[in-house]
Amino acid sequence: MTTLELLARGEITMKGRLPRSSNRTFLVEATHAGNSALAVYKPLAGERPLWDFPAGLYHREMASYLLSEALGWGLVPPTIVRDGPAGEGSLQLFVEADFEQHYFTLRERAGHHDRLKAICVFDLVANNADRKSGHCLLGRDGLIYAIDNGLTFHAEPKLRTVIWDFAGEPIPRRIIGDVRRLVRSGLPEGLAKLLHPDEREALLVRARALLAEPRFPTDASGYGYPWPLV
Repeated sequence: MTTLELLARGEITMKGRLPRSSNRTFLVEATHAGNSALAVYKPLAGERPLWDFPAGLYHREMASYLLSEALGWGLVPPTIVRDGPAGEGSLQLFVEADFEQHYFTLRERAGHHDRLKAICVFDLVANNADRKSGHCLLGRDGLIYAIDNGLTFHAEPKLRTVIWDFAGEPIPRRIIGDVRRLVRSGLPEGLAKLLHPDEREALLVRARALLAEPRFPTDASGYGYPWPLV
């Protein structure tokens, strides 16, 4: 049974509410046919209204997973949309991680830079408005995962991220090649359905801009950082 099948078919048991979340976010366990996994559940009913994003941020969590998969990067943990104890929401595999680690510690190791650069480009394409340091998790498999991707895909420029250490550097060819493949093939149907037409077009505009100028952007203003940073 795949992780996605377990998340989709498993019986959900609430384990508790996750602390320090602006929206109601829950740790749950999905169980099916003797298999189980912890997951993070973000129901629509737990969202606080935002002036600049429509309700249904959980759809953007799902869209972020689909974008990561379309690029072939595996940055976002397996994510689905389904009904749960508090109504429909996103269900994402819980990352067993070293929670003492975050972007500002991970960047100190050169071996992590390739993965962090991929997250940076992912955020540029997805227009992530909230890439905090704590949203980069070091899993037990040694890979860094990007979580909390609800504030993404806005049609207007919204980029807020802590990942500015590569500013001005060339974006690696492998990453640019994957972005070019996405632009040429178009957005996968599942991803396209989750976004408004103007959001789909804006995503492709951002991707094409990276292809035209394949360097990590700079932010001399300082307004490109989220708050709090961690």
